[in-house]
Amino acid sequence: MTFPLKIDVLPEPEVEFSNGARDVDPRRGLAANGPVDNRGTRKIRVGLVGLPEDVKAARAWLGRLRDFSPAYEGNSNRFRNWPGLEGAFNCELVIDDQFIRPLESSVYNALFRDAMVGRAFDELVDLFDGKITSLFGDDGPDCIVVCIQPELGDLRVANPGLSLAERRALEVLRAEEESDQLSLFQPSPDELKAAEALYTMADDLLFRTFYRALKARAMTHEEAVPLQFLRRETIDRADDKGQSFATRAWHISTSIYYKARGIPWRPTDLPHNVCFVGISFHHMKKRSGHLVYASVAQAYARDVEPFALKGTSVDHEQRRDRQPYLNASQAKSLLDDVIQQFRNRAGISPDRIVIHKTTTYQPEEIEGFSAAIKDKVALIDFVWMRPTAFRMVRKGFQEPWRGTLCTLDKDSYLFTGGFVPWWNEYPGMHIPAPIELGSANDSDIKERSKEISLTTDELEFVTVLPVPVTLLFARRVGELMCELSDNLAPKPSYRFYI
Repeated sequence: MTFPLKIDVLPEPEVEFSNGARDVDPRRGLAANGPVDNRGTRKIRVGLVGLPEDVKAARAWLGRLRDFSPAYEGNSNRFRNWPGLEGAFNCELVIDDQFIRPLESSVYNALFRDAMVGRAFDELVDLFDGKITSLFGDDGPDCIVVCIQPELGDLRVANPGLSLAERRALEVLRAEEESDQLSLFQPSPDELKAAEALYTMADDLLFRTFYRALKARAMTHEEAVPLQFLRRETIDRADDKGQSFATRAWHISTSIYYKARGIPWRPTDLPHNVCFVGISFHHMKKRSGHLVYASVAQAYARDVEPFALKGTSVDHEQRRDRQPYLNASQAKSLLDDVIQQFRNRAGISPDRIVIHKTTTYQPEEIEGFSAAIKDKVALIDFVWMRPTAFRMVRKGFQEPWRGTLCTLDKDSYLFTGGFVPWWNEYPGMHIPAPIELGSANDSDIKERSKEISLTTDELEFVTVLPVPVTLLFARRVGELMCELSDNLAPKPSYRFYI
């Protein structure tokens, strides 16, 4: 039996800038119009933490952001010249001496040597955290740049808090996850990274990384300030070796601007007063020593800053088809919290909720979510998405366009990445991989696909790892959840995770 293949190409999503200007290209739109929250020239106070030589190099490198810099990559549609901070964001960075905290080199070197062999990891985190927290306060910086050597950025150690039995259990779960990912025939490294956003990732609890540990530690403080990591090789890289300074300037400036409570742009066509919620699960060890799944909800809306909420813990045995799920009371409690937090931020309840989940919905979850919206929210959509082995090429082995939706019988596949028409280029090295998606209730999959496209690449400049911001946020929250004790909730703001 054969089924007809239906193909739709969704329009490229536009984003909004100052004075209501629109563009599909964030860089072009910023350079021509300025950020959507344009409030006159802003001064963004930046703190610096790192070894003395790294802080000195970072201060000089960040100073270059004031000036114009050409992009040397080949495609001028994709790689835009850097117009300077004032030309792109109508702001300037202020790096006063009072915001600089150099590390003691001898102390750092001794701790790093011990951390490399599995000792003094927490002491190394403490060293940086002490400098970071000394910058907190009413007159502190808006964002703290942490300058690190490449060896420190790559530092990864086995989690000493796990027993042998717990480690073995997590290794079994990791093998299951890897088996699922490898079932996508010969996946490329890019595809494997994209698929990570759709899994619980036992590896996050098996190992600790310095980057993740410091980010988690810093956000536990009441006056926490978002961190921006700056690796020394990013500073030292020559323009003719990979990304030009202009491209690096776009990335770090956008990140710092957002972390300093700026809004560079916002999606234009997302429906008003609709809350998109990503539901995900992450491995966690309770203080009692019991391994559990931590349930997390990530909420995103057009006019509300993305936020995350930690739900109840789910026992590791509460799985079906090898995937954790929420019972009815857990699902209701989690969505109740989302609705309340949305009301706190927007002043009203959402008109509609769209739930994104990386596994199919269990009856208990549908029961609980439906109970939560009763008499509060009019409509709800239960959308699931997952990686797939489905592939497609256009005539002549050309890549599908970004936004291509393929429907084959009852199955739907959305290419959230692919050939970008306004670049006239596909940024990947392999045939793009779509996500498979569907709904647990009667819903218009084409409309849900448009919404997914509109929530993709938030602050990511159309990366080659395109996943909706609800799931990208989930992955980043989950990475840090492994470092937090079970009585601590993650900071809700997305600014702490990008």
